[in-house]
Amino acid sequence: MEKNKLQHLNITTDKLFDDIRNIIEQGRRQAYAAAGQAAIMTYWNVGRRIVEEEQQGESRAAYGSKLIPALAYRLSVEYGSGYGKRNLAYYRKFYLEFNNLEILHTHVQNLSWSHIRRLLSVSNIQAREWYMKAAAENMWSFKELERNISTQYYERRLAKQLGNRTLPMPQPEHIDPLEYIKNPMVAEFMGFQQDTKFSESELEQALIDNLEKFIMELGRGFAFVERQQHIVTDTTDFYIDLVFYNFKMKRFVIFELKTHKLTHQDIGQLDMYVRMYDDLMKEEEDNPTIGVLLCTDTDDTIAKYSVLHGNEQLFAAKYMAYMPTEEELARVIEQQKRFFLEQHGMEE
Repeated sequence: MEKNKLQHLNITTDKLFDDIRNIIEQGRRQAYAAAGQAAIMTYWNVGRRIVEEEQQGESRAAYGSKLIPALAYRLSVEYGSGYGKRNLAYYRKFYLEFNNLEILHTHVQNLSWSHIRRLLSVSNIQAREWYMKAAAENMWSFKELERNISTQYYERRLAKQLGNRTLPMPQPEHIDPLEYIKNPMVAEFMGFQQDTKFSESELEQALIDNLEKFIMELGRGFAFVERQQHIVTDTTDFYIDLVFYNFKMKRFVIFELKTHKLTHQDIGQLDMYVRMYDDLMKEEEDNPTIGVLLCTDTDDTIAKYSVLHGNEQLFAAKYMAYMPTEEELARVIEQQKRFFLEQHGMEE
């Protein structure tokens, strides 16, 4: 009897211990997040006060050049290296670049000072605000933000490449697939060297082996459905390379993988798969399926004269199985932008 009571007490104590530990851990996480937000707002206010002082009275150029070093000397003695000359210059820049306090409060919840410092390196104002919003909403780690900025995620979106132009037909429910499809795609995480030769099955396996990183590259709302999904018709069996579902767009997105330059046969095959998927797999509440063909390079002629032309459900994207230089990636983005505009009969 005493043994049973002791066992019951141990079980109760274990559960109580786990519950209290979870409460403490949650409290620590909240305290850490709150402290991070408080630190960010402290830095913003320090930057604001420096800028206000610089802007007083007549020309302050000479005065301003001496202000930060003088402040840094006194503040770092009392508060440490976080208020040294270099950091004070960052706080000043932080206020100047993000002086809309309402926007800052909206997005700062899931960001650290490391996030903010990386964002300050983005010179394009629209891109910087887009990265800040996306990082906050999707809870990007600093490492994720770093990769997305360095791989020019913002510029690779087809929505950005479309610019102020509009496609002929509005997208269902105003969820624009061009916000989610990128060209080119950067897939250095597969582990291939720049000149490595690999088969389509090896490419597929590399993407599956790095599925979490692949989904991060795809972007928001993607969930993996199946590899080599079997589709049966009255006469033939078909196998689709990779199938995902995007919960934001409310539609299936199928990927066909090729280790060669885009051909019209590839596009014809993808078009057939998309039509089959809409007919046989899509539910009534789903938006039309999108097909993306990943290839080593695209072709403007195919964009203009194949079934790809003007098609709202078919896309071809160049993938880069290595990390390009910033300059190389910028050139490829411009090249793929021309391909995309050619697909839709638009001029730059």
